[in-house]
Amino acid sequence: MRGHRMVVRYGLPPELVVRPRATSAQIDEAIDFHRSWLEQQLAKVVEPRLGLERLRLTEEQGRIEARARISLLAQSEAAALGVTYSRLTMRNQRSRWGSCSSTGALSFNWRLVLAPHDVLDYVVVHEVCHLVELNHGPAFWRLVEKRRPDYAESKQWLDDHGWEILAYQPPTVTLS
Repeated sequence: MRGHRMVVRYGLPPELVVRPRATSAQIDEAIDFHRSWLEQQLAKVVEPRLGLERLRLTEEQGRIEARARISLLAQSEAAALGVTYSRLTMRNQRSRWGSCSSTGALSFNWRLVLAPHDVLDYVVVHEVCHLVELNHGPAFWRLVEKRRPDYAESKQWLDDHGWEILAYQPPTVTLS
């Protein structure tokens, strides 16, 4: 079947993405096509452990805190590596922690403020290292390890718990 895909983001309901003007019959057929794969994915879901559902952090508050913390780390790490970045932005990404463009623009997921400091620090160092090595080759990973010898622990934490942070839905702020 072409023109559709199933997306599973942990903590959020599964999503079927179909082409525009798909008929109800085509949508039903796509669901049937993906049913066994979806059941396998949903069977792997683990229960949340971080307790983020109790937080009342709004997106605006998170962005402010993320910018403050990430800016300090990025400035310090860039200076230590003798590089500069052109821009630093906070984004509301659903699948990425950060990125570094070929023009030196750094962007980070504001939800990193929900992670332990060592994890946030690792992601910032990872992206700043891309200002030196714009790839994930051996030289890049040697540089990351040189800058943060224990980076693997933070990387593992993201693998184990990152889905919970990505699924965090901030409270909506209503104006009265």
